[in-house]
Amino acid sequence: MAMNVFYRLPEGFPLEEAVQRFPQIFRPRQVDSHKGTFGTLAVLGGAAGMSGAVVLASSSALMLGCGKVWAGFHQPVLPMPLIAAYPEIMLDTASALLKRTDLSARVAGCGLGCAAEAAQLLRAVFQTASDTPLLLDADALNLLAHDEALAAEAALYPQLVLTPHPAEAARLLGTETSVVQSDRETAVRRLAERFRAVVVLKGHRSLVCGCNGMLYENLSGNAGLATAGSGDVLSGIIGSLLAQGVEPFQAACGGVWLHGAAADVLRASGVGEIGLLAGEIAPAARWLRNRTIENKLQLSV
Repeated sequence: MAMNVFYRLPEGFPLEEAVQRFPQIFRPRQVDSHKGTFGTLAVLGGAAGMSGAVVLASSSALMLGCGKVWAGFHQPVLPMPLIAAYPEIMLDTASALLKRTDLSARVAGCGLGCAAEAAQLLRAVFQTASDTPLLLDADALNLLAHDEALAAEAALYPQLVLTPHPAEAARLLGTETSVVQSDRETAVRRLAERFRAVVVLKGHRSLVCGCNGMLYENLSGNAGLATAGSGDVLSGIIGSLLAQGVEPFQAACGGVWLHGAAADVLRASGVGEIGLLAGEIAPAARWLRNRTIENKLQLSV
């Protein structure tokens, strides 16, 4: 669990611009809200030895406002009876979670592994709950890169978000990482077109491309995000926004902005860039989301 930090906004931080760009994300809650109002997310991944990826994504989703979160581990039995630091998160095996019909969105791939059983699980994901948004990250993307039939199934999924880093993007496109990095805009557009998905090409100034070709370049963030588990946190943040009903392109753009802006807040607060931990990002993003909404309400008075 992250340490207690007194958060500070960087000088000249663009709160009002964020409200205008991401209105669904910075909408105040209604007083009669309940946990069902803000959706249920399932995070599927966490093969043996990689359970932490699911914990990071699940806890981040909860801290960014999702009503309920399931952590689904791709293991025969649960690796733990509960997540001690986050007892609010519900646990099950990934295969059991596929049978649930009350999910608002799903995230798959964090620590999933690339074994044949993982590919079978991912194929089952595509065949269930197709009326809900699905985010694919990490090993889910690697599985698509090595299985054309599986990739074709992914491209048929109605509400799909992909979040590759440059090396994963290169595998999906059958090219080299250096080629992706030399023309990031072309790479992200090709992926969005191929998979008919919202695609986040992570990295310095992450790019988000919508199914319709709309492009967003993110300017928040710093090198503190170059830390293990940072991508899992981003998946949890975007997944949380999807479960809360934010449309996929805005959820991806706003999630990327919050993820990077949280790192900027942490740097301004004396945490990082060096040594910033992935588990410190979501608490700062939670504070920032609430602070931005509070600022919006003050300006409207």
